[in-house]
Amino acid sequence: MANIRVGMGYDVHRLVTDRRLVLGGIEIPHTMGLLGHSDADVLIHAICDALLGAAGLRDIGFHFPDTSSEFEGIDSKILLRQTVDLLRSKGWKVGNVDATICAERPKLNPHIPHMQRTLSPLLVVDDVDVSIKATTTEGLAFTGRQEGISAYAVALIERV
Repeated sequence: MANIRVGMGYDVHRLVTDRRLVLGGIEIPHTMGLLGHSDADVLIHAICDALLGAAGLRDIGFHFPDTSSEFEGIDSKILLRQTVDLLRSKGWKVGNVDATICAERPKLNPHIPHMQRTLSPLLVVDDVDVSIKATTTEGLAFTGRQEGISAYAVALIERV
């Protein structure tokens, strides 16, 4: 069995009015927020899927189904902490995470250091081991039309 593994995650949520915008575990001022069963934090959801995939433990929907009232409105930081705890119980620890958020607005670059500081203790890694980038789709597709926000993540896990 390998001592390191890599997983990839992706998530997308629709932008709507009357919801908070939560990305990377922090609230970001914006006129719209993401619709979802939880707080709809696409970045954390993509990271959870990357970690679970690397460990061969299925996906976020399997562990935290959107049909369960237990997870309705839940802070996604709790889901990430539980994901990391599950990995640790299976003999894995997080090595690093590299993620990209796709959004036309708001501009996310000023918020990235705060996201890194928020996520690194949950992942039990240093801030430098959590790479977060933001991009637009140059006005193309649902992201460009500001109908939603998506995130991609790659995670490396290591045997404890």
